[in-house]
Amino acid sequence: MRLILGSGSPRRKELLAQIGVVADDIRPPDIDETPLKNEPPRPYCARMAREKVQAVAADADDVVLCADTTVALGRRIMGKPENAGQAAEFLLAISGRRHRVITAVAVRRGDQLWERDVVTDVKMKRLSDEELNAYLATNDWQGKAGGYGIQGPAGALIPWIQGSFTAVVGLPLAETAGLLQAAGYPVWRQS
Repeated sequence: MRLILGSGSPRRKELLAQIGVVADDIRPPDIDETPLKNEPPRPYCARMAREKVQAVAADADDVVLCADTTVALGRRIMGKPENAGQAAEFLLAISGRRHRVITAVAVRRGDQLWERDVVTDVKMKRLSDEELNAYLATNDWQGKAGGYGIQGPAGALIPWIQGSFTAVVGLPLAETAGLLQAAGYPVWRQS
C-alpha cells in the first residue's frame, strides 16, 4: 500500500514525518480554488480538501491524503495572498483580532473517503507599522493562507490560540493519524 500526498507543502510533509509517515509520492492536484458565491469558509475548506483528494490520480489500493487550510475572519475567506500588498491587507484585517483557521483533511482509498475538519481560534496581536513591515520583508507570508505561518517569524505575533497548533500549521496531526488508520494505513512506523 502506497501513500500519496496530494500537496506540495513542505510543512505538511514535515508534520507527517513527526508521526512516522513518509509519502511514497507527492502529487499536488491542480484544481480551481475559487470560493463559490456566498460560500461560508468551513464548507469551502471541506469542499477544497474533497476536490483535491478526488483529483489525485492513484491506484485502487493507494491511500491519498489531501488538506486545505483557510483563514476566516467572520465569513471572509483569506486564502494565499497574491502579493505583499494583499498580505498586508489580510494582516491588517486580523491585527488585534481573533480569527479562525480551518484545516480540512480528506483521505481516499479506492472509492472510500474519510474526512475531518478542524477549526482553531487564533488571536493576532495588534501590529505596529514596524512589525507589519518587518514581517512582510521576511517573505514568510508567501504561499500561506491569511498571509502568515504560525511556525515561522509570525509566531511572535500570535499570543493566543484555542485548538490545534498543527492544524494552524497546515495539518491537524491527531485527526490525520485517525483518518490514515481508518483507511488502513499504519502510522508511527520507524523509518
